[in-house]
Amino acid sequence: MLTIAICDDEKYYRDQIHGLLLSYLEAHDLEASVDLFCSGKEFLAERKNLVGYDVVFLDINMEGIDGIQTAAKMRKYESETCIVLVTAFLNYALEGYKVGAVRYIMKDALEGQMAECMDAILRKMQIRRVTFSFVEGEKTLYTDNIVYIESRSHKCIFFYMEKEAVTYQIYEKLDRLEELLSGYGFLRTHKSFLVNMKHVRTISNYLVTLDSGEELPVPRLRFRKVKEEFVAYKGAM
Repeated sequence: MLTIAICDDEKYYRDQIHGLLLSYLEAHDLEASVDLFCSGKEFLAERKNLVGYDVVFLDINMEGIDGIQTAAKMRKYESETCIVLVTAFLNYALEGYKVGAVRYIMKDALEGQMAECMDAILRKMQIRRVTFSFVEGEKTLYTDNIVYIESRSHKCIFFYMEKEAVTYQIYEKLDRLEELLSGYGFLRTHKSFLVNMKHVRTISNYLVTLDSGEELPVPRLRFRKVKEEFVAYKGAM
């Protein structure tokens, strides 16, 4: 299920974007949760929102914290959310580039641009999806939303962020999952942990600190290699 947020301080446009999205999702037989926010401040009040959505529509010209500032705060957490900037003007190209916006859509052309925008986003997201047969049943996950995987008592536990944190269990070796997820930005920080570097805030003092604030151990013998791989990953972004 897609998780989508709409952040606009004008109710008229919030409702218009919402309605067009619901029509698109219904036409494409897609499940999604859609949340509405009336300001950048309200959106940023919950830290989980920084990484918790697949797609966020941001009005650029909001009072207080505008859309560009809101997007910049999301990117500080290495959020891979697809950001769509909604604007009445065309003079924000450089700012949009800096925050990695995937699309601009114009407020006076929302109806004509929404379908192409969502088509492009879904094509982009498709390459980041993986399917596993969990104890809970077969599920397709977005790799960006896998926070980390822990090996525990012959099973591996996926810690996954949707609207809320959830877990999935699978009877598989962590070595095999590391192989399957190679190329998606995962780092083996410990014999029992495979961590998504997109959700790593810092690595220091033999600990990995995640964007949730959770800390995971790094063995002394592994610490230097883990630190070097993380620095290389950050430098390549």
